[in-house]
Amino acid sequence: MSTLKPLQIDVVSDVVCPWCYIGKHRIESALALVPDVPVKLNFRPFFLNPWVPREGISREDYLTTKFGSVEAYKGIAGRVVAAASEEGLIYRPELVARQPNTTDCHRLILWAEAIGKAPEMKQRLMELYFRDGGDLTDVNVLVQAAADVGLDAEDVRRRLATDEDVARVSADAQEAAEKGISGVPTYVFAQKYAVSGAQDPNLLARAIRQVSEEINAQAAE
Repeated sequence: MSTLKPLQIDVVSDVVCPWCYIGKHRIESALALVPDVPVKLNFRPFFLNPWVPREGISREDYLTTKFGSVEAYKGIAGRVVAAASEEGLIYRPELVARQPNTTDCHRLILWAEAIGKAPEMKQRLMELYFRDGGDLTDVNVLVQAAADVGLDAEDVRRRLATDEDVARVSADAQEAAEKGISGVPTYVFAQKYAVSGAQDPNLLARAIRQVSEEINAQAAE
């Protein structure tokens, strides 16, 4: 039995952020490099595009607003697609037809956390969006994704039709912004050290070990 105090890692990210998709894989790879370090991994909401309305907008409108044109995004997308591929992940930007507001996605992750399935929920939503071009504004797509990871489909459908946890998700995202987090993914270790960007797993693993040793040394004093 390990008597080490678990290291809390808060991953602040958004479902539609391609570097967050890559970054989730990298933090999981980092954890595999330090299997002896007990960790509590939390996924925290962030709104990459808070201006996108709740019903979403067309991908074309989104890319034009954010990057100036659909063409302008292609060069950026190419680099991200290559980086994702190196992690064994698939990103097919040409399949994405609709840009969602991610409030409901973050609600699903929060609800999945209650059954210990937040990482699986986040992964499922990201795969739907980046790999399959899924429409995350479609309630049927969201309900099916929730069912895929073990949530009750009808219960989720009922809850999505209400404002349950909308304020909580918004407040959590606002808190991250107020703490100065503007780029995601950001990894917050033990609520005191922040590492921004989809960093190399070896670097993250070193940070995990270092901070874990520090908090356990303090606990032993």
